[in-house]
Amino acid sequence: MLKIRLKRFGRKSQPCYRIVVIDSRIKRDGRAIEEVGFYNPLTNETHLKFDRIIERLKTGAQPTDTVRNIFLKAKIFDSL
Repeated sequence: MLKIRLKRFGRKSQPCYRIVVIDSRIKRDGRAIEEVGFYNPLTNETHLKFDRIIERLKTGAQPTDTVRNIFLKAKIFDSL
């Protein structure tokens, strides 16, 4: 099963996350299939590839709870 989830990078105490499409059995920072966005919780900044995210959601990828909240704020589910 494919998941859309966060992949951590950045320095200690300064997290940044990439929003990636990855197999659910692979570890958090493992090799991703595709990078579809970026999220910085310190500045609340997001960059999303809307067309790729919508395509992945239509093919059955499941977002995690945190990623779902990010998508709700960006109103991605309105365009499905």
